[in-house]
Amino acid sequence: MIDTKARYIVQPVIEKTAGVALRTGLSANQMTVLGFLTGAAAAGAVFAGWYVTGFLLLWFSGFLDAVDGTMARKTTSTKFGTVLDVSFDRLVEAGIILALAFRYPDLMWAMLLLMASILYTVTIFLTVGAVADKKTEKSFYYQPALAERTEGFILLSLMILFTEYLLFFTLLFLAVELITAFQRLYMAKKLLQEEEEA
Repeated sequence: MIDTKARYIVQPVIEKTAGVALRTGLSANQMTVLGFLTGAAAAGAVFAGWYVTGFLLLWFSGFLDAVDGTMARKTTSTKFGTVLDVSFDRLVEAGIILALAFRYPDLMWAMLLLMASILYTVTIFLTVGAVADKKTEKSFYYQPALAERTEGFILLSLMILFTEYLLFFTLLFLAVELITAFQRLYMAKKLLQEEEEA
């Protein structure tokens, strides 16, 4: 939701960073890999108990993820670049959740439920993107909903920074993901019915 509604606020900074990166010779795919490595470092920091460092690295990886998409649109985006981008995003999120799960094994059950909900929500998102005829500025149909990348980062950040309330924030994230899943299912039914009737 925040990505869809408020992206224009940070877009000028993203545009400038993308321009600088392109002028230095970096490609969009290289920026995607850099963002992934930063996200992996964030997970490692969380696992080590360096929560503030993990939090900062997570958000920096998210910024690089936004920059790589802008770089791709400024040059020639590739289908493989899209695969790399979407799959690495999920690995970063999974890495943070796994790091917390291994640090707090008594709450692993909640983390597993959260991971399952993310898997289901992303499956809907990607399937609709693959079958829908409607296009957006992204390389496939982007289905807006309650929880997009920024909301996920906010909830992950709360889990990282306030571990004394880890169970609460994990279950909150789970609830948000389930609402998002049903929201996307409903919107998908509507969209695909309209396409079939057109």
